[in-house]
Amino acid sequence: MDSPNTDPLTDPFAENNLQPYFVLHKSSKSSESTAKSPGKPRKRKLDSSPKVSSSNENTSDDLKMEAFYCVWSKIESKIKDVLTSINADVFDEIGQWVCESFDEICSCKGPVDPSTSSLPYPFVNNGGIVKKLFTGLVFTKNIETVDDILTFADLGSNLKSRGYHVANISSLDFSTKNGIGGCLRGLLRQLLMVDVEAAEMSLLASWYNGHGKYENPVVVIIEDLERCSGTLLSDFINMLSEWAVKIPIILIAGVATSVDAPRNLLSSRALQHLSTSIFTLKSPAERMDAIIEAVLVKDCAGFSVGHKVATLLRNYFLKQEGTVTSFVRALKMAIVQQLSIEPLSFMLKFSVDDGDNKRSCSEELAKLPEALVKHAFDLPSYRTFSVQRRNNHVEPNVMTLAHGLSELQRVQKVWRSLLMCLHEAGRYHRVALMDLYWEALDPGLYNSRSSDNNLESAKCMSLLSNNHHHFRQQKADFTNQVIRKMRDLPAAKLSQLLKSWERLTDGTTEVHEKIKELQFQVVSEDDKSRRAELTDISKRHINRRSLHACTSSEKAMTLATNLIRENMHPIECVPFHELVCFRDVDKLQSALVGDPRRRVQVDLLDFHKILKCGCCSKSVGTLVPSMHDTSIMYTLAQEHGDLINLHDWFQSFKAIISSSGKKGLKQLASPKKRKDSSSSQNNSDALSQARFCRAVMELQITGLLRMPSKRRPDYVQRVAFGV
Repeated sequence: MDSPNTDPLTDPFAENNLQPYFVLHKSSKSSESTAKSPGKPRKRKLDSSPKVSSSNENTSDDLKMEAFYCVWSKIESKIKDVLTSINADVFDEIGQWVCESFDEICSCKGPVDPSTSSLPYPFVNNGGIVKKLFTGLVFTKNIETVDDILTFADLGSNLKSRGYHVANISSLDFSTKNGIGGCLRGLLRQLLMVDVEAAEMSLLASWYNGHGKYENPVVVIIEDLERCSGTLLSDFINMLSEWAVKIPIILIAGVATSVDAPRNLLSSRALQHLSTSIFTLKSPAERMDAIIEAVLVKDCAGFSVGHKVATLLRNYFLKQEGTVTSFVRALKMAIVQQLSIEPLSFMLKFSVDDGDNKRSCSEELAKLPEALVKHAFDLPSYRTFSVQRRNNHVEPNVMTLAHGLSELQRVQKVWRSLLMCLHEAGRYHRVALMDLYWEALDPGLYNSRSSDNNLESAKCMSLLSNNHHHFRQQKADFTNQVIRKMRDLPAAKLSQLLKSWERLTDGTTEVHEKIKELQFQVVSEDDKSRRAELTDISKRHINRRSLHACTSSEKAMTLATNLIRENMHPIECVPFHELVCFRDVDKLQSALVGDPRRRVQVDLLDFHKILKCGCCSKSVGTLVPSMHDTSIMYTLAQEHGDLINLHDWFQSFKAIISSSGKKGLKQLASPKKRKDSSSSQNNSDALSQARFCRAVMELQITGLLRMPSKRRPDYVQRVAFGV
C-alpha cells in the first residue's frame, strides 16, 4: 500500500501499485452530531490499537512496491530481449527476402508516369502485365494468437527500421461485417496516417508515387491467416495483385497449421496470384526454454519458485497450448503473491541492482526491526537446518542473516551452473530445459539422492548400467536420459561438451576444478591413443579406440552423477529460501483461475479486516449502523434461504441503521416539535428506502442477487452460496 505522503500522480511506481477499491463506511449519527456542534473543533477518534507498528508497515509496503517495480521491470525487459533475439535470424531472413522481391519487381517496372499513377494494371518494359504478389508464409506453430500478435509487431518494427512501409492488419479486419472496405481502410489508416471515408487503392497509389515513397516497398502483414474470412481475403489479394507493380506490395501472413492452409482458405484465382516463400519461427517450447534460462536459471532478478509452483507453471503452459504470454502472466502473479506474503521479500530488490548491491543490502539489513530479524530465524527452512546441523548455539542477528543470504546465493550459483551443464548435454538429444528445470527443483529427489551417499561404489555404478534402477526409483526421468545418452557421444562431441562445462562452471570452484581435471584426463588419453595408432598398424587399434571412447564417456557420466548428488541443492533445501522463493501453489492457482464472486462475498462479510476501523473491529459478529449498507444487507441475507422477502429484509435493515438514533430522538421529542419530528421521521424512512434500494442494486451488480420476477414481485433470489 502507498504511504500517506505518496502522491499517486507523481509516484513512479503508481502504475504497478494496483490497490483494491472500497467504499468507505459511514460514521455514526452520534459522531455526526458531535462534529456539527458549533464552537468545537472537528475531531475524529481513531483506535490506534491495530496500528502499533504502522510506520514499519508503511515502510515495508513502500519497499515491497519498489522491489516489485525493480524486479518485474528487469524480468520484463529480459523477456523482451530474449524474444527479440530468438527471432532475429528469421527476421533478417525475411528482410533479405523482402529486399530481393522488391528488386525483382523493380526490374520489370517501366518508368513512372504521374498521369497514370492512379490506374491499375501498369504496363512493364516487355509489354506484359505482371500480377504476381510476393507472399511470405511465416509458420508460428502456435494454436493461440496471443503470442503471434507480439511476434508480428516485432517483425513490423524490424522491417520499419530498414525503411520499408509496413502495415499490420489483424484478422478482425477481414470480417464479413466490415467487408473489403474495412480491410482497405485499415491499410490506408496505417500507411497514410489519416482516416478516409471512401477507401480506394488509387489513394494509396497517389501517396506512394507522389511523395517519393517508391524507393522502398509496401509490406502488408496479416497476423493470422486462418482466422480471416476466406472470401474477403481472396478479394483483397485479387485487388492487391492489380497494383502489384504500380505499388510494389509484398504480403506476409502468419500460418499456425500447415502449408495447405492457404489452399484450403483461398480461391483458386487468388492462389494463382501468389508467389510464396516459407519461413519458420522458433517453436513455443524453444521460446519457453530461452525465457526460463534467461529469467529463472540465470537469476536475472533473484526471484525463484518452488517445485510445486514450477509444476503448476509447466502444466499451465502445456494446457494453454504452449502460449508464452500465459506463462509470463503466471510468473508476474507469482512475484506479486511472494511480495504480499513474505514480510522480508522486499530484499529481492537488492538482487537486481549491480555495483554497490552487497553494501546496500547489508545497510538495509542493519535497519531492519528486531521483529523482522527474529521472523527470518523463525522460518521453517532455518529451523530444519539448525536441527540437522545442530547450530542452535548460533546467535540470531543481522550478521548471521547476511551470511545465510550469501550462502543461499552461493549454493544457487552452483545449482544453476550444474543445471546448465545438464542442459548443454541434453541439447544433443533435444531434452527441454523446462523439463530439466522442473526436475532439478524437486526437493524429494535431492533428499533421496542424499540418503544414498553412503552406498558402495559398486552400487553407485549402477547409475551407469543399462537398467538404471537407481534413477528410476527416484523418478529422475529427464536427468537419467541426459546422463545415459552421454554414453553415445563421439569423442569429438564429448570433448566439446567438456569445454562447454568448463565455461559454464567458471566461478564455482568446487565444480570447475573437477571438470578441468576430467578434461585433462580425456585429452591425455586421447594423445596416448593417437600415438598408439601411429605405432600400431594392426587392426587392434580400432578396438583400442572404441575402448578409449567408452572409458571417457564412463568417466564423464560418473562425474556428472557425483556432481548432481553432492552439489545440486534445490532452493527449497537451503535456509532462508522463503525470502526469495515462492512456494504457495494454492494461492497462485486461485489467482490464475480466479473466483471473483467468492472474493466479493468474503470481503462483504469480513469488511472490518480491510477497512481496519475501530468501531467495526470491536463489534465483530454484531451488526452496527456504522457498517456499510451493502455489508449489512448481505450479512442479513445469510439468515434466509434461496428466496428473501423484501419487506422482512427492509425492516431488519431499517432497525439496524436507525438503532443508534432512537435514544436521541426520544430525548428531542417534545409537544412543541411533534410536527417537525413526524416530518423528520418521514425523511428518515425515505432515506432508509433509498439506501436499501442502492444496496440491493449493488448486490445485483456483483452477481449475488437476482431481482424480483413478475410471478413473485416481493422476493429476490440468492445466487451465490457456500462461503
